[in-house]
Amino acid sequence: MQVLQDKMQEYIDNGTQLGWLIDRKQRQFFIYRPNTTIEVLDNPKTLYGEPLLPGFVLDLSQVW
Repeated sequence: MQVLQDKMQEYIDNGTQLGWLIDRKQRQFFIYRPNTTIEVLDNPKTLYGEPLLPGFVLDLSQVW
């Protein structure tokens, strides 16, 4: 998992505005954004893409 987290941070460092990393085993969702700490959600039911993806809602019931 650490390799994936490092890669996601590399994407953010190179200009990506939003990154999502899903850990299905731990049921965690990591949200990467520039100039902010990584947000970790434990077992979320839905994920919203605001403000970069207006109206986008991901139903995680299919993932877990």
